[in-house]
Amino acid sequence: MTIGHLDDLEGTLLTGEDLRAVVKKILVSPADGWRDHVMRVFELGPGGHTPRHAHDWFHVNYVIDGEGVLFLGGSEHPVKAGSYAFVPAGAEHQFRNAGQATFRFICIVPEAYDQGWRK
Repeated sequence: MTIGHLDDLEGTLLTGEDLRAVVKKILVSPADGWRDHVMRVFELGPGGHTPRHAHDWFHVNYVIDGEGVLFLGGSEHPVKAGSYAFVPAGAEHQFRNAGQATFRFICIVPEAYDQGWRK
């Protein structure tokens, strides 16, 4: 059993090509008994963004705080708390903070692909 609060988790500042102000927190993973998937929260500071990229696995996203833009399907889609998205394998995508506050979203991926970006 795992019970916690997002504010109590230590995050990892990610660095790499075309990353800006991105922190990753692991909420639930195989270490907690959830086989095959990982639930993470990404926090993008003002002006923050992930790289525009594609990969061989899907992910499921749910926005929990702030305002952002999801580039997906060749278009930019405004997202805010309560928005959700399924990003299919192979789809080019990017998350960008569009507000002045921290933009937070849940991202669930198959455990084998939770490599993220470099620390």
